[in-house]
Amino acid sequence: MGRSRSRSSSRPKHSKNSKHSKKRSRSQSRSRDKEKKMRSKSREAKRSRRRESRSRSRSNTAASRREKERAVSPPEKIDIFGRALSKRSAVDEKQKKEEEEKKLLINSTFVLQAEEQLRIVEEQRKIHEERMKLEQERQKQQKEEQKIILGKGKSRPKLSFSLKASE
Repeated sequence: MGRSRSRSSSRPKHSKNSKHSKKRSRSQSRSRDKEKKMRSKSREAKRSRRRESRSRSRSNTAASRREKERAVSPPEKIDIFGRALSKRSAVDEKQKKEEEEKKLLINSTFVLQAEEQLRIVEEQRKIHEERMKLEQERQKQQKEEQKIILGKGKSRPKLSFSLKASE
């Protein structure tokens, strides 16, 4: 937090000549100074290492991004007015093409199924016609047999009976 603007006392808060400060020996002050220097040196070393690694990673990521963009992105498409189409529209076009291909596949399967059904219906019609012909022939044969049995037409010679009166 920041310092308050008005101070109640005239003396600074962190002065070396304060009442409660203890006097230190020279060896203690030197060791503390060394520690501070060591700390600051190690901190500086860490900071510089961090900076270097960050700059390396930034340059690596930027370069790799550029390479990926070059490798992955297809050449930009241009509409009829000479404007470059966005990547989103290219993706949309790709999806539309895939959907159209799916529709074509579905349509072709429907067409194949319809053709198969037509073929089956045609075969069934032919089988039905065959059955009807056989049925008609059987009925004709049956009528002829009945004619022979009943003696209609000229199938059997006529029999004539005469009764002679006996005298």
